[in-house]
Amino acid sequence: MGYRSTFMLDFVVSALILIVPLLLFSLYSVKIKRNFALHKKLQILLGAVLLVAVAAFEVDVQIMHGGWENIVNQRETPLTPEQFNYVRNVLYVHLVFAVTTPLFWATTLFLALRRIPNPPAPCAHSSLHKKLGWISTIDITLTSLTGLFWYYTAFVSSV
Repeated sequence: MGYRSTFMLDFVVSALILIVPLLLFSLYSVKIKRNFALHKKLQILLGAVLLVAVAAFEVDVQIMHGGWENIVNQRETPLTPEQFNYVRNVLYVHLVFAVTTPLFWATTLFLALRRIPNPPAPCAHSSLHKKLGWISTIDITLTSLTGLFWYYTAFVSSV
């Protein structure tokens, strides 16, 4: 992306930009088109991509680079201690959502795969599934927004 981050950070930022529209398309397919099978396939695909991306991202950041601090310290213009603290605080807010998103998404998927018939159709679990789905949708959206904001403050802006 032209900043001194890592390939995986850039990849995850790109994924964060793409995941919300794909999620909205999945919701459109089930709410408007009533295409439950497509919704199921998209959610499993998005969940798998999320799992792989997060795992690869964590390996890259933690093992390959020794933590996010080392990556941010590669900026062309170094951050002042105050700016670095601000970036850290933005990251903490992001992590609230980034940690809960896979938990909500996994719970939503696991229960759906166990309780919704195959082929998928409305059932007794649908009410809980809708609630969990909206919680997951809001959480991944907040993960995306806060992650993009963190990337911006860590690499793009002068904070």
